[in-house]
Amino acid sequence: MNFYGWISEVWCAIISNPHSLSLKPPLSLSSHTRRLTLVSFSFRFKVTIPRHFFFLIRNSSIFALRFGIMSDEEHHFESKADAGASKTYPQQAGTIRKNGYIVIKGRPCKVVEVSTSKTGKHGHAKCHFVAIDIFNGKKLEDIVPSSHNCDVPHVNRTEFQLIDISEDGFVSLLTENGGTKDDLRLPTDDTLLTQIKDGFDAGKDLVVTVMSAMGEEQICALKDIGPK
Repeated sequence: MNFYGWISEVWCAIISNPHSLSLKPPLSLSSHTRRLTLVSFSFRFKVTIPRHFFFLIRNSSIFALRFGIMSDEEHHFESKADAGASKTYPQQAGTIRKNGYIVIKGRPCKVVEVSTSKTGKHGHAKCHFVAIDIFNGKKLEDIVPSSHNCDVPHVNRTEFQLIDISEDGFVSLLTENGGTKDDLRLPTDDTLLTQIKDGFDAGKDLVVTVMSAMGEEQICALKDIGPK
């Protein structure tokens, strides 16, 4: 039997009984030769395959599906896990109360009103949420079965001492490690904005509270700690 005949028999054996063999590694390629290493429970053998024959079996969908193929080029696979998973956590809708937080239409919101309907004949009790976006103040509503989970945002508040206000509306804040945070704008709330500007112009030491959730940040409160 010539070389190609023997290779054909090996290939047919792989297809007819694929579970009796495991591949380790799946397929190792070099620039001049292609080597297929098959490992079974009781034997091991190596076959050096000419380049043109390798391309023949490489294009087989059965071979690619059963064993996988690695080329000379490195392949890097990036996990695309949900980035937003760490920004929220699940909570049963029936346990969310007024003044709690909830994600509605992809926005972090504070619940201002919640009502629960009675259990229907063929369904679950449902919760009707009325909430306010914590960053833009827009009103949002949602209806969720009380036994289902909702996404709840992780909402954090951090205090910083106000150092400076730039002409373009950005603030400079003093961090705990002595550095500065310069990527926040003044708040859009008119009352809070006026208090910050007036206090800063009067030379007072001001501490602002920065609220963060789902990748967004905004100044939400002000504390006067006295004159400079």
